[in-house]
Amino acid sequence: MEFLPDVSKWIQALLRWGHVFFAILWVGTSFTFNYLDNKLPKNSKAEDIEASGILQHSGYYYKLTRYRGAPMEVPKNVIIWKYTSYLTFLSGIALLILIYFVNADILMIDKRVNENISSSFAIIISVLSIIGSWLVYDFICKSKLVNYKIVFPIVLLIIGTIISFGLTKIYGPRFAFLQSGIILGSIMTMNVFFVIAPNGKKIALAALKKEKIDLSLSLRAKVRSVHNNIITLLVLFVMLSGHASFVWTSKYNWLILSLLAIIFSAIQYYVNWKNKKESN
Repeated sequence: MEFLPDVSKWIQALLRWGHVFFAILWVGTSFTFNYLDNKLPKNSKAEDIEASGILQHSGYYYKLTRYRGAPMEVPKNVIIWKYTSYLTFLSGIALLILIYFVNADILMIDKRVNENISSSFAIIISVLSIIGSWLVYDFICKSKLVNYKIVFPIVLLIIGTIISFGLTKIYGPRFAFLQSGIILGSIMTMNVFFVIAPNGKKIALAALKKEKIDLSLSLRAKVRSVHNNIITLLVLFVMLSGHASFVWTSKYNWLILSLLAIIFSAIQYYVNWKNKKESN
């Protein structure tokens, strides 16, 4: 049985590799589609075409077209990007369980922070904070607040700050910081699983049946896609924060996280706005 520790290490190493690899694929496609949505020049000549443009890569030219609804002929094998998101999430959850949940007494709990919490309770809180945060976020997205471009992100920022501060009173500083990233990353995947992918499937089925497409499905999916795009930079920073201990060891790590959320979100928002402005 001496080989078991080595097997465990190999499993963790491969899961880490897979998690990073799947995340690269997911982020790449997400950023590409959001870039094209903003950058493709508007087409005012054709009624059924909303935007179109030509890209060049490796000496080849590619014509891209975005339709207002659906094209006249829709293939049955329309690709809906979702599995890179699911694989990123599943590999991340596997790492969370194998590394942190299995070693909760060492890697999650810090008796200097909270001496009354047990490893089982720490794990339960971790799971419930992921589920609860998604439910709160999803509720707000379905409310009228989502229509207010300034109030909506401020409300989410305040709630996120409260959650991240609360986590610092439960866990050790490193896991508290990481858990905030896990929550955000999980919300990104749930956006894909509960909204983006299902809405895309409904639109594809309607197009195949030559039925009228409910454009509100596209709008709702697009909103969640933009949310994922906006918080991606922050999630990536948190996931790599193990190499920047000076950030999460600070007693104000929750405040640093909130400031980073504002900075990274503002950067990505500006990039999207600039691309859209240039395309128009």
